[in-house]
Amino acid sequence: MNGTMAASSHRIMLGPLVAAIDQGTSSTRFLVFNSKTAELLSHHQVEIKQSFPKEGWVEEDPKEILQSVYECMERTCEKLTQLNIDISNIKAIGVTNQRETTLVWDKETGEPLYNAIGKYVDLCTTSYVFVLVWLDLRTQSTVENLINKTPGRNKNHLKHKTGLPISTYFSAVKLRWLMDNVKEVHEAVVSHRAMFGTVDSWLIWCLTGGKSGGVHCTDVTNASRTMLFNIHTMDWDAELCKYFGIPMEILPRVRSSSEIYGLMKSGALSGIPISGCLGDQSAALVGQMCFQDGQAKNTYGTGCFLLRNTGAKPVMSEHGLLTTVAYKLGRDKPACYALEGSVAIAGAVVRWLQDNLGIIGSSEELEKLAASVGTSYGCYFVPAFSGLYAPYWEPSARGIICGLTQFTNKRHLAFAALEAVCFQTREILDAMNQDSGIPLTQLQVDGGMTSNKLLMQLQADILCIPVVKPSMPETTALGAAMAAGAAEGVSVWSLNPDDLSEVTSEKFEPQINPEESEFRYARWKRAVQKSMNWETTDMSSGMSAQHEVQFSCHRI
Repeated sequence: MNGTMAASSHRIMLGPLVAAIDQGTSSTRFLVFNSKTAELLSHHQVEIKQSFPKEGWVEEDPKEILQSVYECMERTCEKLTQLNIDISNIKAIGVTNQRETTLVWDKETGEPLYNAIGKYVDLCTTSYVFVLVWLDLRTQSTVENLINKTPGRNKNHLKHKTGLPISTYFSAVKLRWLMDNVKEVHEAVVSHRAMFGTVDSWLIWCLTGGKSGGVHCTDVTNASRTMLFNIHTMDWDAELCKYFGIPMEILPRVRSSSEIYGLMKSGALSGIPISGCLGDQSAALVGQMCFQDGQAKNTYGTGCFLLRNTGAKPVMSEHGLLTTVAYKLGRDKPACYALEGSVAIAGAVVRWLQDNLGIIGSSEELEKLAASVGTSYGCYFVPAFSGLYAPYWEPSARGIICGLTQFTNKRHLAFAALEAVCFQTREILDAMNQDSGIPLTQLQVDGGMTSNKLLMQLQADILCIPVVKPSMPETTALGAAMAAGAAEGVSVWSLNPDDLSEVTSEKFEPQINPEESEFRYARWKRAVQKSMNWETTDMSSGMSAQHEVQFSCHRI
């Protein structure tokens, strides 16, 4: 999509504009929307460098992240000006970010004390093995030490308060690692100069003045991913902080997802309020307008992230899902919660077929190849490259392709690969249905893989419910903009259901009968069982330490 979508015939009719900073693991973007139509008017994107100082470590420069935000703002404003759109009509800015990237900085100098420790996707492929790594692994020993001091070495010891297991995935253990291993961080904590936050906190603090009066805050969705936040009291928890040995004074103030945090202090947008903040998956839920208990969205990328709105009460999963805060759209508004599950291998299976097997040259080619046969011809592909995750949690599993006959060819394998994404999604949604007790009636979808229409149709067929894809794909940034525009004191974007703009979407209805769908799903389940117990601890080589670490990190 190019960054200028406004037609000249619409310029006169533009309502108030709302912007969003979308800071992800690999890039930063700044997007501007029309608050009356939800139309994307312009945007700019800047790539972010990632460094890998050791195997399993990933870092980003916080100053580069901040500079990328300023650059995106400047370039987007230039594009708007070229379109004769008055940038003074931008009334608010929202922030959305990858939720677990962790930063510590010095409040007196304004300088980062270490690089941001992040989450990343590294598709390490060789002719023999495909390894999916989702996150920085340096904190594995920290996690083990923490679990060792819990009764019964229980990973879920804190779940009743946090909704989360003890895992390398979340910010508290990364912060503990920084305090234990980085001299500058330790000294700043001891001398009361340290500030901690996820990317949203760093950006809001810097943009609102930094060391000269910057606002140190975060929102409930980002806070709920730290393991220091009590999702029932909706605040930092003294017992949790004591458990991790983290002083509460370094934590940002927790705010709602929609309120004025502070004003921009420099640049072309100086004086504009920053008034929305949501973690990326929550922002997508809002952007998909999943405001009702039972509504769900799935974001299809390298993996899949599924969030299901469970309403005003947190639902604790008995099937390996996470309980998280979905949003709190105003200081006086109630918090809404969500169940979250992730599929490890989605778009990654396309890369595997392309890079490892060489049977396709691009993701577009996969769709054409699969569509040319329209069936897997009984072939099933379980991409358990480094174990099975939710809802199985089986580290001994490995990927298998089964049901092969002499007739099977690469077209059938391509079809089976797309089906695998859909079957895995169904398994997560089945777990959500069991946890929540409310059957899902339709699934909202977004993310890069949704451009594959065959995949979307297969998903509807396998779930036996409609799949709805919005025509405007920037749902994450849209959610942050909606929160910002709806904030008290801004109030240019109504979130009342009757006032929300009608979103153009494409709907995929199930086209096969439920019996056939259930038959195919049952065969998939059989294939999953066949994939188990391939790696055993008594093998001479055993599961590699890297795979063990990856599995323990994934099992969240």
